[in-house]
Amino acid sequence: MRNEPTQLNVLVIDDERPALDELSFLLHRDARIGGVLTCDSATEALRVLRETAVDAVFLDISMPGLSGLDLAQVLSRFKEPPPIVFVTAHDGHAVDAFELDAVDYVLKPVREDRLAEAVRRVVEGGRHPQPSDDTSIAVERGGVTRFIDRADITYVEAQGDYARLHTASGSHLLRTPMTTLEREWGPAGFVRIHRSLLVALAHVRELRMEQGRASVVVGDADSPQELAVSRRHTRELRELLTRRTP
Repeated sequence: MRNEPTQLNVLVIDDERPALDELSFLLHRDARIGGVLTCDSATEALRVLRETAVDAVFLDISMPGLSGLDLAQVLSRFKEPPPIVFVTAHDGHAVDAFELDAVDYVLKPVREDRLAEAVRRVVEGGRHPQPSDDTSIAVERGGVTRFIDRADITYVEAQGDYARLHTASGSHLLRTPMTTLEREWGPAGFVRIHRSLLVALAHVRELRMEQGRASVVVGDADSPQELAVSRRHTRELRELLTRRTP
């Protein structure tokens, strides 16, 4: 973030006037916000941003003409791009938003406490919870931060610079590269079986070999998941599983 102002001046962009007014109202209630500019289109927002420096942009995604994602791509080419918080009714664009280095992704209808968390992330320079030696992992789903037990994660799937954590109850997107998880979670029994997959050895139920190709089955008997193992990782995985067997 650029000069750590005492209060933030922000720009809110949404083509729906009720949503624009509501978000502006909630931001005005936050003591960390000094001023709120509003625009009802990405095109108008570009004109404002070329003339006015702001500390953050709160941006809808689905808008006619230039979409929020399109605008974010344009802003990423600015000499000093402002931090972006996407505010949208749809959760299907989360991966695209994260790839554009968004500070946060807030779902409508916006709750005041959830918006306050997004402002906090802007103030702190977009820092998100990072993996550590703790077994409780902070993830977001449906605009709510939850904590899941690492022991419940069956496998991890790479998605760009981010990782999707799979559990028996669903999946969760974590804003952490899989290479970081591989390094930090290795001692907890997570091993790479493919360039885009980490598997928790504790959840491997079967190792299958067919025509020289390997796969593992993870999860419980009611919802098993078969994952391909690349040739380069097959031997190491077999050795690890063999050593695990009492």
